[in-house]
Amino acid sequence: MGNNLTPQWLLWAREIQALAQTSRFYAPDEFQRQRYARLTEIAAEIVSTYANLPQEAVLQAYKAQDGYATPKVGVRAAIFQDGKLLLGRERDDGGWTLPGGWADVEDTPSAAVEREVWEETGFTAKAIRIIGVYDSNCSPYPAVFQLYRVMFLCEISGGEARPSDETSEVCFFEQTEIPAELSASRMEKRYIDAAFAAYADPQRPADFD
Repeated sequence: MGNNLTPQWLLWAREIQALAQTSRFYAPDEFQRQRYARLTEIAAEIVSTYANLPQEAVLQAYKAQDGYATPKVGVRAAIFQDGKLLLGRERDDGGWTLPGGWADVEDTPSAAVEREVWEETGFTAKAIRIIGVYDSNCSPYPAVFQLYRVMFLCEISGGEARPSDETSEVCFFEQTEIPAELSASRMEKRYIDAAFAAYADPQRPADFD
């Protein structure tokens, strides 16, 4: 089980927001819904203060959540060609990452990762097996919402490398050539290491936090 690296202030803010979101959904009257709305505002104030983010933007992100609060789900793909790993350079921060993104409603996890590969790299791919399931709380890069990231080993089935609206470059790298400039909010070195380990050992069990 991984270590929780999320700062305590963010853990408090996320718990307040989650309790407010769930309680607001089940609240029997408008008076209680207003009280839970104020708790949502307090959580946004905490994040804004400590993370130096616009309070209104955080608040709107929190208000957009509805129903019972649960962690979000993202997917990432590890794709190899001649022993080299496929990475894309993100346009928004210039860092490199495995192709992937949020899982959409009605997607299976495998369909989500295959779609993301196509959209971000130009390759069609088939998900083969799970490399690991990772908790954003165990990341040194805190996020406003807790995220479970499912990483798949995938095989190319067609297409060709091309940039996209999200990626400015798409390249394959040897393990010794992995760029130092990883996309901080999306990628960690442990994901890269796990990808190469899974590629080298078909019997390797999946990681999990």
